[in-house]
Amino acid sequence: MFVNNTRNLVRSSFLQRCKSTLVVAEHNNETLNPLTLNTITAAKKIGGDVTVLVAGTKCGPASEAVAKVEGVTKVLVAENAAFKGFTPESLTPLVLAAQSQFKFTHILAGASAFGKNVLPRIAAKLDVSPISEIIDVKSEDTFVRTIYAGNAILTLKSKDPVKVITVRGTNFPPAATSGGNGAVEQAPAGDYASSLSEFVSQELTKSDRPELTGAKVIISGGRGLKSGDNFKLLYDLADKFGAAVGASRAAVDAGYVPNDLQIGQTGKIVAPELYVAVGISGAIQHLAGMKDSKTIVAINKDPEAPIFQVADIGLVADLFKAVPELTGKL
Repeated sequence: MFVNNTRNLVRSSFLQRCKSTLVVAEHNNETLNPLTLNTITAAKKIGGDVTVLVAGTKCGPASEAVAKVEGVTKVLVAENAAFKGFTPESLTPLVLAAQSQFKFTHILAGASAFGKNVLPRIAAKLDVSPISEIIDVKSEDTFVRTIYAGNAILTLKSKDPVKVITVRGTNFPPAATSGGNGAVEQAPAGDYASSLSEFVSQELTKSDRPELTGAKVIISGGRGLKSGDNFKLLYDLADKFGAAVGASRAAVDAGYVPNDLQIGQTGKIVAPELYVAVGISGAIQHLAGMKDSKTIVAINKDPEAPIFQVADIGLVADLFKAVPELTGKL
């Protein structure tokens, strides 16, 4: 019995040493996307060494920032013109090359458009099942995620040799950006240019407002605003808070605002300190994207609106009277 227990302890210790995670960093060559810091926290919770892959064109500043993040063991840097625009067709073979060399047990990325674009391709190439948008880590092979638009919580155990996972950042605190001393190394070299796609250009919306997924206060509007022009009411209120402005899918589909403001299951997942829902009924798809907010305030003239079931503070009123009055008193 003593011999068997000793063997089990040695085996457990060996597995612990072998456990390692690769985090695919999202950045703009100069600064990290905050979601990467949340993903690193999830990687640390899995345990073992945490390696971060930084791929870009002139990504020195981003790689230096990652090396200082607490808990990061190693940073793999890949600078190549092929990574201009961060296309998944060029990043996927790079990640596979890193996996082939270092034999990671877990590969993680944030559950953003970037992560959702890259990681399913990697999972397909590795012939494993991707695990989407985890909200907690129970152990190295057991994870928690939401299903049915957030109405049910699923705990799953993966038997795949490599776990390929996207992380919902709102459920993990950001890793500290100082205190780390990760070793910076070159990623595996290769020809990563893709003949399937080519990055041409991008036009980014410029705004003085906080980015939705990182904002502490969000003022969000729905179809009850009746037109895009009426969203000015929300912009005026947001200016008082220094807040971001979001929208429901109904408002986006109606053409009131662009789709980069959409919050919900098919939009952005947010968890601000304060979420103010104006003229939003509270469809399941929308609630899935904001119900983890610390404080939810709802303004709607329909007392039976589902949004009031999740709201901490509810105001049954005409938004066209209530919002200007609230703005005037702030």
